[in-house]
Amino acid sequence: MWIRSTLAYRVSFAMTAFGGVLVTGLDFVAILLMFSQVDVLGGYTLPEVAFLYGLSATSFGIADLAIGSAGRLGTRVRDGTLDTLLVRPAPVLAQVAADRFALRRVGRITQGALVLGYALVALDIGWTPVKVLMVPVMLVCGGVIFSAVFVAGAAFQFVAQDASEVQSAFTYGGQTLLQYPPTVFGKELVRGVTFMFPLAFVNWVPAAYVLGRPYPLGLPEWAAFAPPLVAAASCALAGVAWRAGLRSYRSTGS
Repeated sequence: MWIRSTLAYRVSFAMTAFGGVLVTGLDFVAILLMFSQVDVLGGYTLPEVAFLYGLSATSFGIADLAIGSAGRLGTRVRDGTLDTLLVRPAPVLAQVAADRFALRRVGRITQGALVLGYALVALDIGWTPVKVLMVPVMLVCGGVIFSAVFVAGAAFQFVAQDASEVQSAFTYGGQTLLQYPPTVFGKELVRGVTFMFPLAFVNWVPAAYVLGRPYPLGLPEWAAFAPPLVAAASCALAGVAWRAGLRSYRSTGS
């Protein structure tokens, strides 16, 4: 329904999506401005940073398109309109994801894919079948990991009710963090996004294998192939958190 309503005004949709490409592209413009003053950033060249950026932005765009509407769950919890979703013969999480589905978010995916395409052309890498396969695997697993973070954040809103900004700190903030090399951040922060919130497996760890770079925190080489397992574990934990949050929901009491 939301897709049909969006496409009813195709020119408006195209302009909105193109505007999204331009707005999200400002992040990469900031990186370009940095490299106008330096040759490397944290030991990474511009194509390498663009590779990290493209993976992060595209993966996040996929998750944002699929489940980004979960960020508004707190509003439904506060005003009691979540009750209408509970009585429908469909999974509540699916309804939350489809609520006000914003097709215009494809602009973020497009912009990230364009930067990733530039990086793949500009990088001087000895491509092997495994490295080629790693790129789509990183995009899919990264999208799943970000989606799990969205769901976990939505589950937290059952308790906090007004925690959309807290959720954004780990979703939008995490995506911004991953645009830059891990070498520019302190080890404690890198440990946090590796072992507590495994966002590092979106691009930092597997990209180290593709780029031939040292692994963050001295992780073993097999860690580059762990994103599917990390994505599955993240989904399982997010599912547990979601079910616990949904069971704790008591409506508004009115």
